[in-house]
Amino acid sequence: MSKIVTRLFDPQCYKNLSDGGLPPVLARIYAARGIHNIQQLETELAQLIPFTQLKNVTQTAALLADAIAAKKRLLIIADYDSDGATACAIGIRILRKFGAVVDYLVPNRFEFGYGLTPEIVRLAHTLKKPDILITVDNGIASIDGVTEANALGMRVLITDHHLPGEALPDAASIINPNQPGCPFPSKSIAGVGVIFYLMLALRAELRNRNAFSASMPEPNLANFLDLVALGTVADVVKLDSNNRILVQQGLQRMRKGQCCAGIHALLQIAKRDYRQISTYELGFIIGPRLNAAGRLDDMSLGIECLITDDEAYAAHIAQQLDTLNGERREIESVMQESALIKLEHLLTRHQTETEAQDNYTISLYDQDWHQGVIGILASRIKDKYHRPAIIFAPGHGDELKGSGRSIQGFHLRDALDWITKKHPGLIIKFGGHAAAAGLTIKQQAFMQFCRAFEQAAQALLSPHDLTHVIETDGDLMLSEINLELAEFLDQQVWGQGFPQPTFMTRFTIESQRTVGGKHSKLRLRKLHTLDRDDHEPPAEATYDAILFFYHDPLPEVIDAVYRVQVNEFNGRRTMQLLLEHWIQVQDSSD
Repeated sequence: MSKIVTRLFDPQCYKNLSDGGLPPVLARIYAARGIHNIQQLETELAQLIPFTQLKNVTQTAALLADAIAAKKRLLIIADYDSDGATACAIGIRILRKFGAVVDYLVPNRFEFGYGLTPEIVRLAHTLKKPDILITVDNGIASIDGVTEANALGMRVLITDHHLPGEALPDAASIINPNQPGCPFPSKSIAGVGVIFYLMLALRAELRNRNAFSASMPEPNLANFLDLVALGTVADVVKLDSNNRILVQQGLQRMRKGQCCAGIHALLQIAKRDYRQISTYELGFIIGPRLNAAGRLDDMSLGIECLITDDEAYAAHIAQQLDTLNGERREIESVMQESALIKLEHLLTRHQTETEAQDNYTISLYDQDWHQGVIGILASRIKDKYHRPAIIFAPGHGDELKGSGRSIQGFHLRDALDWITKKHPGLIIKFGGHAAAAGLTIKQQAFMQFCRAFEQAAQALLSPHDLTHVIETDGDLMLSEINLELAEFLDQQVWGQGFPQPTFMTRFTIESQRTVGGKHSKLRLRKLHTLDRDDHEPPAEATYDAILFFYHDPLPEVIDAVYRVQVNEFNGRRTMQLLLEHWIQVQDSSD
């Protein structure tokens, strides 16, 4: 069940933004996203939160500076997703600029699982013999792994952004904005952002030690913001003001062609113009291709793509990543079809469909499902049914690996913590965020977990939370629906917590045809065409529109939720409307 609402905004914020020079439509958009004044929209690097606000960052920088001076061997332990890969690439690239002896190791998802486990610590000790382990995008829950590292004589520096448990690892240092006592206000910073901040602190420490010289010049760390932007968007963290600065600065450099060889190669393989890159390309074009390595193979492939300066080698790896991503899509398609069949069977077990829809959660398992793709499937199921969803696949031995995605108002990691307290021993291990989490259970405990997860959701959610609310930025005046608005919006930073603007307008369908065998190309006429500033409607109030994955005939009059976007074809840029949702209007005279 869905309902469409218009985003509310503070009239004073709207006035402040209008007085600051923003057109009404932009003032309305930004006020609805909590922007109070024009200064909050500034994206200069000078506006970044100082690194000194990160707990332990200056001490950790000093430890690393000592290690570099002593030629200690450093080893980065990365996560196997895009955030982990970009964080690892940031660490490798910048530490080597600083003269460090540094290498990396990324756990294979299928052999070692997530994080700094005792097994990966022993492997690191055997293969690389490091003096210091540096975790990126993991480690805050690795109590046993840090204990093992300490026993083997390796110091551990943790950089992470995930929520901590009740106890912290006994590491030499922990940098995590979400650890107790950390004043850093951007709690949503990604793992790649955390390691980037540590590198800022380390550069300051080395500068104070007069470590830079003609043979080792001081690097401009802003040159690495392409990686920070990619990891931040791909990890779907909340785009607060600090994250938006990091992403915007990274995008600006990419649009000038100032990105690493790997990102450039991934854009080329996807036939995307770097000069027009936006958050869409980061999240839905580059990110999935990079993630495919960790999902199906080994994220070392993705990391190599990001740390090489050899364009030919980067292109070769990008081709492999593109092939893996194609395989991932095929696997995902089969799994999604299987999941929908399972859900249909579950419906038939209930006396009525209404009784089935009373469920607050969806938990599914199949022995043939691929462990690397269950997170994507959980996201698809969550989006389709607007329910917290956890998808399980076989793990080691008699274990199941689960990946979950959640809806607004249901903190998934907290829910799993609630289950562990109510049902001790049911969950072997877990971790994650409000919106996404992973866990391990015994295969024989699957049904018990399903009941416990449902119990948690019914305790923490209300029936109102299960209604999918589609928020829009209201209607647009005729004078506002234009290419200029589309181009402006396309250049801004949008994403989690700072959603891309959508609008709702009543249209008549003037024409409809099928393109690509499964999409609808439309010509729409805006109803109620009088502008608030005009006495007469313009002669032309029709627009090209596209509706993906739908080609059945539409009704004559619809209320459409849409985005204004740029359509580039044969070198010509025009505006089109991208329909995301529509409802039939029974009486267009209303």
